[in-house]
Amino acid sequence: MYTALYRKWRPLTFDDVVSQPHITTTLRNQIINGKTAHAYLFTGSRGTGKTTCARIFAKAINCEHNSGGAPCLECDICRDADNFALSDIIEIDAASNNGVDDIRDLREGAVFTPERCKYKVYIIDEVHMLSVNAFNALLKIMEEPPEYVKFILATTEIHKVPATIASRCQRYDFRRILPDDIAKRLLYIASQEKIALDDEAAFLIAKIADGGMRDALSLLDQCIAFSDNVTAETVSMAAGIAGRDQIFGIMESISEKDPAKAVAFIDELYAGSKDMSRLCEELIFQFRNLMLIKIGQKDTGIIACMPDELERLKSLAEKTELQEIFTRLSALQDCSEKMLRAVNKRVEIEMCIIRLASGIQTAAPVTSGPSQELSARISELERKLASGRVAVSEEPKRQEYYQKHSDPQVDFTKIDKSSVKPVANWAEVLAKFSETNPAVSASLTDSKAFVSGDGLFIIAHNPFFLELFRSKENAAMLGDAIESVLGKRYAVKAKCDAQTKEEEKNAIRLIEKANKMNLDVHPE
Repeated sequence: MYTALYRKWRPLTFDDVVSQPHITTTLRNQIINGKTAHAYLFTGSRGTGKTTCARIFAKAINCEHNSGGAPCLECDICRDADNFALSDIIEIDAASNNGVDDIRDLREGAVFTPERCKYKVYIIDEVHMLSVNAFNALLKIMEEPPEYVKFILATTEIHKVPATIASRCQRYDFRRILPDDIAKRLLYIASQEKIALDDEAAFLIAKIADGGMRDALSLLDQCIAFSDNVTAETVSMAAGIAGRDQIFGIMESISEKDPAKAVAFIDELYAGSKDMSRLCEELIFQFRNLMLIKIGQKDTGIIACMPDELERLKSLAEKTELQEIFTRLSALQDCSEKMLRAVNKRVEIEMCIIRLASGIQTAAPVTSGPSQELSARISELERKLASGRVAVSEEPKRQEYYQKHSDPQVDFTKIDKSSVKPVANWAEVLAKFSETNPAVSASLTDSKAFVSGDGLFIIAHNPFFLELFRSKENAAMLGDAIESVLGKRYAVKAKCDAQTKEEEKNAIRLIEKANKMNLDVHPE
C-alpha cells in the first residue's frame, strides 16, 4: 500500500528535524545530562515538527541504547514506538478527545507505572482544543505528577492555552521552516524516491508551503500524481496557482493604468480554472516583495522569489511609489477578506483590480490630521482673529449650549474662576454614579473634579467620556449623583486632558480665545 511522503519521510531522530536546531540541541542536552522536565509545551505553526519532536523525545528518554541524546532506532523500544505499538507512549488528539472525561481517564491511567519503559509519556496534540473543565482536570495531574510521567503538549494556538497550564511547562517555540531548507529537503527526498524534481519547482513548492514541511511534502505528492517530471509549471498546474507571467502581467497593468489588460489576464487564469482566492494571495505576496525592495531590503531570505522574478520586481519598483504599493496591498487584503463571503469571487477580484488600475480609491485615505469639520472651524477662527473682525454672538445661543450640558439656571459667565477648589469626595460621587450608570462612570476612572461657585469642572483622561457626556440623559444622571453626595445641584462642565494631536490643541486654544472675545463659535 502506498504511504504518503510526509508519513514515510517523517524524521525519526533529532538530526533529521529541519530548521529547529535551537530546540533539538536543548532537548538532546537535557537527555544527556538527565535533567528532563516533567512537562513541555511545543508551539508553532502547522508542519514545523512539534509532534515529530515529541515522538523522538519520548523514544530517546526510553531508548535502551541511547547515544548522544538520540534514540538508537534499533532496540525493541524504538521499533515499537515507530510502529505505534508501545503502550507507554500515549498520543491523545485533543481535537476529538477534548472532554473532561477524557482527561479523567488520563489521570486514572497515569497512576500506574510504565509497563516496559522508564517513563510513561503523554503527547497531547492540539491541546488548545480542550474544554475549560478538561484543562482544570489536566492541571491537577500536571501540578504533582508521578516521577515516571511526562507530558508533551503541542499547539498551534498558544494564546488559547491557560496560563496555569503554560506556567507549568517548559515552552519551546518552533520556527517556520525556511524556504531554502524546505527546498533542500524536497530535493533530497526526490533523489531517494527517484523523482524528477528540478530546483525551480522545489523552490516554488517551498514558497507555497509557507514554512510547513508537511504541506510541502503533500504538494510534492500531488505533483507526482500529476506528472512524472515535476517542473515549476507542473507545480502551478497541480496547486491551481497562477502562472508567473500572468501575475506580473496584472501588476504591470495596474502600474500602467490599463484595467482592460489586467482583466484579460484574470480571464485567462479563470478559464484555466485557477483559484481566484489563491490569485489574490499571490498578488499580495508579490506586492509585499515589491514593498521590501522599495525600502532597500536586499536579503533574499526575506524577499522570497525566484532569481528571474527579482529583476522584474526591481524594474517594477523603480516606477512605483511606496505609497502606491501600500494602497494596492491594503486593497488586495480587503479583497481577500471579502472573498471569504463573496458570492462570486471572480467579480470581487475584478472590481479590486479595476479600481487599482483606474486609480479609484475604495475608501478615503486615513490621515493623522484633523477632520474636515475641525479644519474648517480652525480656518474660520484664524481668519477672524487675523482680520480683527469679530461678530458678537447672541446670548440666547450661548444659553442654549449651556443648557445642554448643565443646569439651565446657572450662568457660566458669572462663575468666579479664581476660587476653584478640588472636590475631596469625588471618588464617592463616582461610586454613586456607577450604581445608576456603570458604563459612563468607568470612563471617568482617574478623573478629577473642581468646584467654583455653582460650577463643577471635570478633567477626564478618557476622551470617550466627552462623547458620552453629550447625552442629556447621561449628564442628568451624573448631576443627580453629584447632588446626592455634595448636596447641591451644580452646573457641570468637562474636558479631556488626553489630547495628543497638535491640531486639536490649537483648535481648543482658539475656541477658548474666541469665547473670551465673544466670537460666534459654538462647540457643538
